[in-house]
Amino acid sequence: MGLCLLLPLTGCGGGTAADSARVQVQHVLDRRAAALLRHDETAYGKTGTRAEYTRLRALPLAAWTYRVSGVHRTATGATADADLSYRITGYDKAPVDAQRTLTLGRAADGTWYVTADEPARQTGQQLWDQGRVTAVRGAHSLVLGAGQRAADLRTYARLADRAVPAVSRAWGTDWTGRVVVLVPRSLQGMAGLLGSPASNYRGIAAVTTGEAGGSGRAPADRVVVNPEAYAVLGDVGKQVVLTHETTHVATRAHTDAATPLWLSEGYADWIGYLGTGRTPPDAAPELARAVKDGRPPAALPTDKDFGFTSEPSELARAYEGGWLACRMIADRWGTARLGAFYRAVGTHRQRAGAVEDALKKVLGTTPGAFTEQWRQYVGTQLG
Repeated sequence: MGLCLLLPLTGCGGGTAADSARVQVQHVLDRRAAALLRHDETAYGKTGTRAEYTRLRALPLAAWTYRVSGVHRTATGATADADLSYRITGYDKAPVDAQRTLTLGRAADGTWYVTADEPARQTGQQLWDQGRVTAVRGAHSLVLGAGQRAADLRTYARLADRAVPAVSRAWGTDWTGRVVVLVPRSLQGMAGLLGSPASNYRGIAAVTTGEAGGSGRAPADRVVVNPEAYAVLGDVGKQVVLTHETTHVATRAHTDAATPLWLSEGYADWIGYLGTGRTPPDAAPELARAVKDGRPPAALPTDKDFGFTSEPSELARAYEGGWLACRMIADRWGTARLGAFYRAVGTHRQRAGAVEDALKKVLGTTPGAFTEQWRQYVGTQLG
């Protein structure tokens, strides 16, 4: 048995040619990963194309591994399905995973080499798929751009460096206290990273990706910027957006399927607007217009109301309604209770009963009473 394990290419114990090819390709990718991590471009080039090395070399990597799951022979070589796992030094607590498809050629001596490394079908791109990555480090942030000038990325880093301590002051320090910001070239680039149509994000300045759940093992989230929508914001708006998204990074371990979007988005906006001097009519113009037109909301926004494909004014009212709900909790029960309420909801594994239980235990109220208080608060603040 030991001899079969030591000699996997011989076909011992019923091994096939496909098994042999898979082992050989895995070996090539292992060498490729090791060369990348030690910044050895020559060794990397011996495993195939150097295009990815050029694009990736600015990325501060702590780990980079492939696991080959299948090899498919073609007329000119092969394609391989592989799971890529990587970590960014100082930011990722656990590996970030991506499915990749590699195209391989075969030399005259039978050795394999990589000719292309691309996202698997129906999966999102990685930033380096869009071009050479430029990295800018801040005090609390790492900003990675493709097709972006370093000077512009430094502006994002300054804003992110202000966002991190602002979030910690309001939420607490039970998170990494660091944020990774991805800045693609365009809206299309943002959509490519997220694996969704660009129309879903038109007018959306940024989103945060990452695994939800309270395990504490989720990798650091990525704040993905839409540079086209972000560029039209004023200075305050740009800061609010990055502080909002940084809040999502900080609260991720306490956010799960039980957390309604009015709470997670409203809380992120609440922290985002702290200290800006924005009044409720300033920060909630669409909801203020609805109130003045005699169309006040009857209920808290549903998750469906937050869909990026919603009509823009409806989406704005959803965010504004969630923000005012969190602002009301902070005003009436205090900021500490607001944070405790958020955490209490996130202790549940499913939506049913989560908000009701947290309202009772933390705020001493019921869903009906809370909704009525919120409706009155909206009318008072915006009327």
